[in-house]
Amino acid sequence: MPDEKNMPSMPHNLVLEDRRLLTVSGVSDVDSFDEETVVVFTDLGELTVRGKDLHINRLSVEVGELTVEGSISALIYSEETAKSGGFFSRVFR
Repeated sequence: MPDEKNMPSMPHNLVLEDRRLLTVSGVSDVDSFDEETVVVFTDLGELTVRGKDLHINRLSVEVGELTVEGSISALIYSEETAKSGGFFSRVFR
């Protein structure tokens, strides 16, 4: 029987097209971003996207979708999830 405590509240998927366009679903918040790093929080952990000339094309926290364009070199997960909110939560306080 799966542990419901560890089940994501929304589906989490990654679609990487030609290492130039990344679509992520299941995003709960954005922690930080610049042209080389985008850090987002998901129900399954923190996701760091690394590369060059990175741009966030679309972000919908309500739907949980993010689109990043640029030269993507790495996708890195860590187990820590945000409880205090990310970049946009701090901006709109």
